[in-house]
Amino acid sequence: MNRLHISILALLLGFPTLRAASPVESVDPTIGGVGIILVPTRPTVHLPNSMVRMYPMRKDQIDDQIQSFPLTIISHRLGELFALMPGTKEGPAAWDQEVTTPYYYSTRFDDSLIRTEFTPSERGGLFRFTFPHGKAVVRLANRFPGELRAEGDNALSGEERFNNMRAFVYGEFNTPVKTTVSGGDKKRLVAQADAGTVEFRYGISFISVLQAKRNLQKEIPVWKFEKTKRAAQERWNKVLGQIEVKGGTDAQRRVFYTSLYRTYERMVNITEDGCYYSAFDHQVHADARPFYVDNWIWDTFRALEPLGLLLNPAMEADQLQSYVRMYEQSGWMPSFAVLWGDYACMNGNHAAGWFADAWFKGVRDFDVGKAYEGLRKNSLEATLLPWRNGPKCALDDFHHEHGYFPSRWPDEKETEPLVHHFENRQSVAVTLGTAYDDWCIAQLAKATQKDADHELFMKRSGYYKNVWNAKKGFMWPKDAKGQWIEPFDPKFGGGQGGRAYYDENNAYTYNWDVLHDFDGLFQLMGGRAGAEARLDELFREGLDRSKYEYWAKFPDSTGLVGQFVMANEPSFSTPYLYNLVGAPWKTQKVMRTLLNTFFTDELHGIPGDEDGGGMTAWVVFSMMGFYPITPGVPVYVLGSPVFDRVSIRLPNAKTFTLEANKNSSDNKYIQSVRLNGKPLDRLWLRHVEIANGGRLVLEMGNTPNRKLGVAPETLPPCSAAINPQTLATP
Repeated sequence: MNRLHISILALLLGFPTLRAASPVESVDPTIGGVGIILVPTRPTVHLPNSMVRMYPMRKDQIDDQIQSFPLTIISHRLGELFALMPGTKEGPAAWDQEVTTPYYYSTRFDDSLIRTEFTPSERGGLFRFTFPHGKAVVRLANRFPGELRAEGDNALSGEERFNNMRAFVYGEFNTPVKTTVSGGDKKRLVAQADAGTVEFRYGISFISVLQAKRNLQKEIPVWKFEKTKRAAQERWNKVLGQIEVKGGTDAQRRVFYTSLYRTYERMVNITEDGCYYSAFDHQVHADARPFYVDNWIWDTFRALEPLGLLLNPAMEADQLQSYVRMYEQSGWMPSFAVLWGDYACMNGNHAAGWFADAWFKGVRDFDVGKAYEGLRKNSLEATLLPWRNGPKCALDDFHHEHGYFPSRWPDEKETEPLVHHFENRQSVAVTLGTAYDDWCIAQLAKATQKDADHELFMKRSGYYKNVWNAKKGFMWPKDAKGQWIEPFDPKFGGGQGGRAYYDENNAYTYNWDVLHDFDGLFQLMGGRAGAEARLDELFREGLDRSKYEYWAKFPDSTGLVGQFVMANEPSFSTPYLYNLVGAPWKTQKVMRTLLNTFFTDELHGIPGDEDGGGMTAWVVFSMMGFYPITPGVPVYVLGSPVFDRVSIRLPNAKTFTLEANKNSSDNKYIQSVRLNGKPLDRLWLRHVEIANGGRLVLEMGNTPNRKLGVAPETLPPCSAAINPQTLATP
């Protein structure tokens, strides 16, 4: 009996018919809502890449009290704007009966029994409050300096001043209200109405109150909560439905679509009626293209941006052009381009990897000349110090002259006043990351006929070798005199959080952070056989101390398998490196282990800081069965897909389908590969082979095929000497 017959029989008997869940129904925003050590994810309600993002303010998903509902957030984990709460009681309130989806939120407060509902638009939102005891009271307060005002008999407006910029709100109630603004600072507003149910719709702007009102009138012109909710639901289904998966378990489907939803939290489009306020020069600009902010590039260049380049290349081009605009307006290429400007976190000039990746994947709709100018300037004239952006210092001059960032001894006093008091120099991490960034700049130089620059930056891309301690077999800190820092424990050394020499991780993790030249790295390790042995060691080596002692120093290093750290971005490519050393079946095995162990459909289902799509984009790629190990090289290596079938609807109206025949939890090993009907002896694909649509068929089995994809001529390209442009065609 087929599905149609079953549905007809069920209808005749009065039973509900079988129906596949829509993609958004498989999303559970509470996954990861309790952090392992660091911060949790938030059940964010918003439209894809939209300006307004809302979640209930509380410590985490098991905190039983809600402080308030922000009208929007400033940035992922960086604060909220305006605070809304129903009822007369000040302070947090206990909650229950919560429903949370990407497009709709609802909860009921325990004592008052007030029901709060919310659904978003792009630049606004709509709340509905149900008061079981009649009279409605809604309170709004400023979180930052600012003022709130009553507007007529049913509206309000206000502004907040934060980080040298302003946010504006204009809102309306669906019934007349009595409004009181209290305090000399006018930061608290109370609206009362003789109604059991009250709706509040609002618009947000970073330009003016008038623009906030226009945003509201344009996006939520009528009082129809269910219509607004339905439109948001349809928007999410369209976006998430770009990837269709079949097979796997219900839990895996929830993990996959929740991860995909997370990747649309940033960047956000802050253009309002063809204009945007830029904190990079504190001006309002008119632009035919949308302007995007909120990108933590250290976290996102590895997986989130490559996923966008595959699914939404036109939007990625707009985001890249936004970075160009930021450079033009501020004089520096930004790193963490948040709402209030460049929040210079972490380290590196990693926009270089993003721009190069876009270029060699055929995305050209941005000003590459101006982008190159900014990337080059940041590499040669800006400081490389973590948590800084601006003119270089003496440590940068040393790097340019000697080819590595100098380390200081544990008892040595810091000589450079620009060094961040907590984040430190991160000398090894900076040397490795800058070598990759400079390689990406070299490739853009070659593509734009800047031969002298290509030679310069190719030389600089080899600087990672200057911190390889051949005697110890690790990327090791070295002082300004060329002496290795000793004694030094590669598992535990490096100051608070390892930040004196590394960044959030230890030497075991950073041994593999040579994204642009794995071939050169393997040679340092004694060849591919030596590298394979070091990978095995990585996943098996113990901590030599208690976990609480280790995590007191490395709180970002959760999701441990031996010394491997699943929960932090520098580890993302590492499990796939077995493909490069001629042991791809080990990648297939370890990928299933990592996904099954650390990414589940539970409150603890994300092993570390998710960082607004940085980690969940890795999950999306890995569950589909392929991953871009080097942004800037248009190549994906295969892992082990968890689904029987994955279909990606591409923006060029074509579809790429990956089929994994006989796939199961045991049958995780690839036995053979066919692309568009032709056998392949390699376990990697060019970007164009996916982006042009097609059909990849994998035969799966429970025993490794130790011959497939192991011959030297079939290994993925992984040398600094390659020209990415040669890989841009099939």
